[in-house]
Formats: sequence, C-alpha cells, structure tokens
Amino acid sequence: MVIKGREIPRALALLVWVVVWELLGQANVIAILPPFSKVLMTIPAIIRLSTFRVDVLMTLKAFGVGLGLAICIGVPLGFAMGRIRRVDEMLSMWVNIFISAPLTALVPVIMVLFGIGENTIVVTIILFSIWVIMLDTQTGVKNTKKSLLEMARSFGANRVELYCKVIVWAALPEILTGLRMAILQGVRGVIVGQILIAVFGLGQYFLYYSQNFLMERFFALLLFVLAFAWGSAELVGIFERRIEHFAKGR
Repeated sequence: MVIKGREIPRALALLVWVVVWELLGQANVIAILPPFSKVLMTIPAIIRLSTFRVDVLMTLKAFGVGLGLAICIGVPLGFAMGRIRRVDEMLSMWVNIFISAPLTALVPVIMVLFGIGENTIVVTIILFSIWVIMLDTQTGVKNTKKSLLEMARSFGANRVELYCKVIVWAALPEILTGLRMAILQGVRGVIVGQILIAVFGLGQYFLYYSQNFLMERFFALLLFVLAFAWGSAELVGIFERRIEHFAKGR
C-alpha cells in the first residue's frame, strides 16, 4: 500500500482496516457487521466445537486432493500450451473463458454430473484453480529465453534434459505464482462448493450461521478460513521469492 509515494507496511494497513471494522461494528452502522473484538472472542468457541476438527480435516482433505489434481493436470497442459502452437490455439480460448466466467453458477451442474458428496467438492476446486495454473505455466514456458535453449542443445541436451534442466527451472517462478493464486482460488472453490451442496465440512457452518444470523460466528469462521488461505499462499510466496534469480537470469 502506497500513500503519497511512501510505502505503508502491510501490518499498519491491516490495522487501519481492523480499526474501521471495529468502529463500524460498535456504531452499529451495518446491522450484520459485529465489532471485530467480538468476532475474535468467538473464534475459540468455534474451535472448541466437538465436530469442528472433523469437519476441518474433511475440508482439508477435499482441498488437498482437488488442488493436487489441478496441479498434476494444469502444469503439463500449461507446458503443452507453451511449447506446442496447436495445443495453445485449442486451449487458450477456453482457459480465458473459464478464468473470466462466473464459476459459481456451474457448481449445480457439477452436482448433477457427479452427485452430492466429496467428489463434487473436489471437481469444484479443480474448476476454480486449474486455469490460473495453466495460464501462468504457459507464460513461464513461453518466456524462456531462446539463448538458454540453444546453449543446452549445443551441449548435446536431448528433449527430456531440455525440459527437466532448462525449461522447468526457467518457468518455475511463474509456476509458483500460479500455484499461489490457485491456493486462493481453491479455498474459494471448496467453500463455495460446500455452501451450495451443504453436505459436510466448513460449508455447512457458513450456511447455518448465515441463515440464523449468527454473524459473530460467521465472521469468526471467515477469518479462520482467510488466515489459512493467506498462510498457505504466503508459504509458496516465500519459496517463490527465493528463486527470483531464475527469472532475472532468464
């Protein structure tokens, strides 16, 4: 955050929003917005619920499977789009469509195709997260300098070595950027899927709290989910910043 040419620390910017939230909640300007202090005090009560840990584990399992499949499918397809023109022409339009499309509207269709249960949640996570992985991987592969490829070929590198020792490392910064964004999209997908299906996991808590106007618990659970999403993305971001020299050298 930059104000008048000066960069404001993230912690200070976050503190400002917290203070604004607290003041709006105390003034009761918005009926459904409780004070931030009450929301924080509600988090331990939610964590102590007897079924909370089980539902968190179920949500994490679906999230891990969905994100893992999105990576295993999206990265190879992104490589193919970056290296093979026909594949790029065939898939680029669909990737751009799904990135900009309102994917939430497709969840009921997925439910009809895959039924009500964990499979639908996994497919929803893939649908939300795979496109950004494909697009960023494609960008990284396309931006690989031709001089690196020519140098590798001059030293006798075959196609496998060219991909594993040159292109993968040159494209790694963009791949990690896609992974970081995919984590955020995947968290969004798992919650949206569980809310619309409301069978298991944290989605049923969101639905119950919103329907019964338990807004302190609703926002407390929302903060819990946002903290997980931010923490996971930040871990990838730390690793991403450590290999920035690959992007500079490329």
